[in-house]
Amino acid sequence: DPRAILQVPLDCNTGIDEALATNALSPSKDVDGLTDVNAGRLSRGDLKRCFTPCTPSGCMVLIEEAGVDVKGKNVCVVGRSKIVGAPMHDLLLWAHGTVTTCHSRTPDLGYHIKQADVVVVAAGKKELVKGDMIKPGAVVIDCGINPEPDATKKSGVKLWGDVEYGAAKEVAGYITPVPGGVGPMTVALLMRNTVTSAKRMNGITSPHKPIRSYSTIAGRQFPPAARCYSTAASLGLRALRFLKK
Repeated sequence: DPRAILQVPLDCNTGIDEALATNALSPSKDVDGLTDVNAGRLSRGDLKRCFTPCTPSGCMVLIEEAGVDVKGKNVCVVGRSKIVGAPMHDLLLWAHGTVTTCHSRTPDLGYHIKQADVVVVAAGKKELVKGDMIKPGAVVIDCGINPEPDATKKSGVKLWGDVEYGAAKEVAGYITPVPGGVGPMTVALLMRNTVTSAKRMNGITSPHKPIRSYSTIAGRQFPPAARCYSTAASLGLRALRFLKK
């Protein structure tokens, strides 16, 4: 069905095979990059024929915006989920990084992180990565979203990342905040994938138009000429900016 959209995890009281439901989507319309076909193509390095999950793709844009070429760099990915950790590893690997993936069974997590020039954390545990684990000058991308009740917030909830931000920002060269760091990039890359899918199906080969993006990493503003593309440009919207928090 061309109108289908699948939101996971599936919220229902009856047993539904999530993998079966996901793979019912055509890989050409799988803009989340979660079908077995797209995941397989990514793992094989067939990047031109697959859609990649949006959060890892957004992280790659952020790393690029920090002016870091991961080629030959030591990179540590903390987490191995199908949505973030595993595809993040693959994207960094095919960008020629030397990638170490850590997870809940990894002993001496701090040792592996300390070796890394680039650290991407998606473990789902509040402030798992401490400031003293970070290599001075490293790029730290925090994908964690850990909500806790907070009566002082209008929403009643405070979001925490997987990285101890206050301490880590004193050591890292660049670090994304939570919220306001990776989240906007995830949205932008989802829109870019949607436009790419539509253009492929309609035989349109023109490139996307660039959009200026702004974000903050360790108190520094990203270069304004962002290399991020999204639906906003293709639909003719005049502005989509990631504002400094």
